[in-house]
Amino acid sequence: MAEGIAFDIAGWLISELSSPVLEQLCLWWNFEDDLDDLKSTISAIKAVLLDAEKQSVASESVKDWLAKLKDAMYDAEDVLDDVRTEALRKNLMSGNKFTKEVRVCFSRSNPFIYGLKMGRKIKAIKARFTSIQSQANMLNLVQRDHPVETSFMDKRRQQSHSFVSKGEIIGRDDDKAALLRLLLEFQSEENVYVIPIVGIGGLGKTALAQLVYNDEMVKNHFELRIWVCVSDVFYVRTIVENIIKSVTDQEPGKNLEMDQLQKQLRDKIDGKKYLLVLDDIWNEERELWISLKKLLMGGAKGSRIIVTTRSTRVAKVTSKCQPHVLRGLSDDDAWFLFKEIAFEQRYADSTNSGFVEIGKQILERCHGVPLVIRTIASTLSFKETETEWLSFKDNELARLPQEDGEILPTLRLSYDHLPSQLKHCFAYCRLYPKDHEFDVQTLVRIWIAQGFVKQSNLSRSLEEIGFEYFKCLVERSFFQEVEEDESRGVTCKMHDLMHDLAESVAGKESCILDSNSNSITSEIDEKCRHVSIDFSLIHLIKGKKLRSLLKFSSRDEYMNDANRDLIISNCRCLRVLELRELELDTVPRSIHKLKHLRYLDLSWNANLKILPKSICKMQNLQVLKLDFCDRLVELPKKIEKLVNLTHLSCVYCQLLTHMPRGIGKLTSLQTLSMFVVDKECSHGAAAADLSELSHLNNLRGKLRITNLGFMKNAREKFKAANLKGKQHLRELILEWGGASDDEEKSLEDLQPHPNLKEFRVIGWRGDAKFPSWISLLTHLVDIDVCGPSKFKHLPSFARLPHLQRLRICDVSELESMDGSEPSGGQGESESFFPSLTFLELINCPNMQSWWRKSPIDDDKDDDKDRRASTMAFPCLSYLCIANCPLSSMPLYPSVKHKLILVNTSSRPLKHTIQMSDTTPSTSSLPLSKLKSFTVGNIHEELDYDTLNEFLQKMTSLEHLEIIELPQLASLPLCLQHLVQLKKLEIKNCSGLRSLFPVFQHLTSLESLSISHCKELELSAEGIQIFEDYTSLKILHLVNIPKCRHLPEWLQHLTNLKELNLVDLPNLTSLPDEMRGLTSLEELDILNVPQLEERCRKDIGADWHKIAHIPRIRAGLVGYGARPNGGQLSIYMQRKRSMKDNTFLSILLPIFVTEAQALKEISTQRRIDWLREESVECNHGRGP
Repeated sequence: MAEGIAFDIAGWLISELSSPVLEQLCLWWNFEDDLDDLKSTISAIKAVLLDAEKQSVASESVKDWLAKLKDAMYDAEDVLDDVRTEALRKNLMSGNKFTKEVRVCFSRSNPFIYGLKMGRKIKAIKARFTSIQSQANMLNLVQRDHPVETSFMDKRRQQSHSFVSKGEIIGRDDDKAALLRLLLEFQSEENVYVIPIVGIGGLGKTALAQLVYNDEMVKNHFELRIWVCVSDVFYVRTIVENIIKSVTDQEPGKNLEMDQLQKQLRDKIDGKKYLLVLDDIWNEERELWISLKKLLMGGAKGSRIIVTTRSTRVAKVTSKCQPHVLRGLSDDDAWFLFKEIAFEQRYADSTNSGFVEIGKQILERCHGVPLVIRTIASTLSFKETETEWLSFKDNELARLPQEDGEILPTLRLSYDHLPSQLKHCFAYCRLYPKDHEFDVQTLVRIWIAQGFVKQSNLSRSLEEIGFEYFKCLVERSFFQEVEEDESRGVTCKMHDLMHDLAESVAGKESCILDSNSNSITSEIDEKCRHVSIDFSLIHLIKGKKLRSLLKFSSRDEYMNDANRDLIISNCRCLRVLELRELELDTVPRSIHKLKHLRYLDLSWNANLKILPKSICKMQNLQVLKLDFCDRLVELPKKIEKLVNLTHLSCVYCQLLTHMPRGIGKLTSLQTLSMFVVDKECSHGAAAADLSELSHLNNLRGKLRITNLGFMKNAREKFKAANLKGKQHLRELILEWGGASDDEEKSLEDLQPHPNLKEFRVIGWRGDAKFPSWISLLTHLVDIDVCGPSKFKHLPSFARLPHLQRLRICDVSELESMDGSEPSGGQGESESFFPSLTFLELINCPNMQSWWRKSPIDDDKDDDKDRRASTMAFPCLSYLCIANCPLSSMPLYPSVKHKLILVNTSSRPLKHTIQMSDTTPSTSSLPLSKLKSFTVGNIHEELDYDTLNEFLQKMTSLEHLEIIELPQLASLPLCLQHLVQLKKLEIKNCSGLRSLFPVFQHLTSLESLSISHCKELELSAEGIQIFEDYTSLKILHLVNIPKCRHLPEWLQHLTNLKELNLVDLPNLTSLPDEMRGLTSLEELDILNVPQLEERCRKDIGADWHKIAHIPRIRAGLVGYGARPNGGQLSIYMQRKRSMKDNTFLSILLPIFVTEAQALKEISTQRRIDWLREESVECNHGRGP
């Protein structure tokens, strides 16, 4: 692939040529002399490779020689892999031991044909290498000693890897201030003003733009902020799609015409003051830029577009103004950054005059470019002596060209100093587009499939070693923006210059075929080994040596049968094949002819129902991805033949009926996302039972076992699954399935290993006793118990030291958590849920007390009750209690993210609020930091005074939702003192009569929603309010019968952007003041028949009052009708984000009440799927 890795390939070939398989074959087919000669030749070539790689920088003839050598090496690898694969296949077919494999198994067919074929290939390869060796002699290449390379992972800095970028943005304060003035203060004649940032690669243009983009003043100044990475290809359609996606957080519709897209774009940005960053533009064609710019000119006065580019020509094309030219860092700032990285682990050396002098001389060659400084400093941080630093300066650095702005040669130095294994891995990243977000787990598995990851220590898995490779590249600044998320894993990006470097070192061996590119070649170079492609261009693949065929585009494509056959017939050397999102309904039977294949991705092909049996002939396959093939009904029989399979991923393959028998023989499996128990034994001997999990002790990540309720001989099979032996599992999900109750089945027999981090049990209808082993799982961070189930008592889980999230849902018979009332001792308090931040208790109608023996005797003994219930969650941040009459529980003074209390008791809240009376030493008052509070249908009557008392303590509240409090006649007076309140929702408060005299004081309120308040009068007659002093932007009025006309105060809502009028039967007209609401962008009029008629476009009596509003939707919405865009968008937005786990069990029923149309589209299957999505994808991610 890249210069510098041939030495590594040669070493592998020599090792493989000495393997027992080849030695046996050579003896049998009598070409051991050829094999010995080949080893000798490659060894001789290897001896001069280091010299060749050094000379290749200046010598084209040596570079050509290296290219021929690598091509021959790759072909030799393919032949040797073919032999090893055939030996493995014969071994599996015969069942005999390896020692008999060659002598017996090969002779069962024709004893000579395969041997002659391989003999000819080896002789041909030998001849090529002999010729290459003679050319080396003519080039006068000399032997160089290769330095003994200790494991580069051992040389890594001894520190835990936090993935924090090295160094904040340094030396850019003046640049930031200048840009802020242009964004916030400069008065332009144009509504939309373009600001170019120009500078060479690596200076930090993108980082500076990000710094400004995320500034708080900028956030508050612009209504919309949009970020789009443009990069090499300036394709107007793609840019428009990405702008729409950034604004709406969803992809625009598929197959839309450009006219439809530009209407969507204008719909989103016209009339709004926006900031758009177009990052990394290369287009210098004025006409292309103008075609985009004219679509963006509808923004409000003060809108800004920031363009980052390396080209002054681009700056002139995009803007008339003087560009902001970014310069290199000052000497002081550059040295500060260099020193921080190079001496990170050796601070004493930073004051050593020898190191300092050499370091500053090296720094001069970095031209003040932050990326180069970081990269060179990272390289030097692994060199610990002055001699090594001096050698780097006088040898490698001295040979670089001196031209200003030549950054790649300097970066290339860091590449040259990479260990050979890492060079493979880095160069491979050239196959992904610029600004691509890498999924590191996927990247590592592809590296492994290509053979880049070497296992020198058998105690560590290849994946663990591969991840160490990645971390080493991060430490050397080859990757950036590394983030780690529990649900998404580790992701990262690569700087554009690093991508350029990867493209440079990969050469012709890798290429991208993008249908949007202006430089599509007629066909792929015959020496190309790795391709990333839009499958519409698959016909361009001619070469037969490809090892990677990746899907370049992230969008859905379609591939016909002819193109599938083309891949299989032309690409027999493939190691990695991505066929995701191609609308496949079948996989060709001939797929097994790709005998070298290690990685096969078939995910997101929703029409795929079955896999061909021939796939089990692919003995080299390591990764099989079937995620979201949601119509797949079964996996292939004889799956045990896939002896090298390590990852079988079938997330959301919900129609799988069973696991194939023999799956338990795949003892190398590390990923098995789902194990499906056969329902009613309907597949007989073809189905695996749970005992096949027994020896799969390398499993890691998540394991979901479904249909446990159907298991026969459950106790025996449960124990045989040996979950206790699976020490690498992170998450275990045990799902009952649809079978009836069976008390003979017990969770006690499904004990996992103590290393488990997440445990979920769903719909358990067996033994009602929760397993005793739960207390042994001291590493648990997440527990989820979802019904229906018969648990009457659950352990409190209080002493699990790392538990962060606890969710109990739909456990209808649950009465309490196990354990007696707390004694209140100090030791008990310190060990009580020490890490819990997230707690949900939903739909547990019989749970009245947390403790099995409640400290509450009767309602009269309130003081005694409060003293007894002093136990509190020490760090809880999110709490939801819904449909659960819990009147006695631990207190929760630390909740700050969200508190939801619906259809429950207010007693614990009252006691929590009153904690400040009994514990005056508390660092902050209870609930004083709470941001969001939802309260509704409280069991004890929650009167005005009590609610007012509660809210008075919540001084940081930003969102308040009040649901079904019929005794509430007016807004609590204390609301006017909640200066941070931005969103207020009031629903089903039948006693509410007026919003005044409180509402006019809520001047920071941005969103107000009122629904189903039958006594509410909206008018404020005689009350002085607003006078253009309001920040209200969203107003929803739903089912308010007494609303006969819109309130007079509406005219003062000068910043209002969205007005929804739904189910207002007595509203007959709109006021003339509507014309004064010039900021209004969206008006919905639904189920208001008389008003709908008056608002008909051009002819309605009220049309002239609302004609200025860009988006107007009107109509009848009821059972059987399609929901309007506003309601549907709200529903879909909540479904997509899944940020609030309570949505489906609490908010969705309320929403359906307000929008009956959802009954039509939300079938039970859809609701069930969404409930599962909420639990599966976002469980416990609240705070």
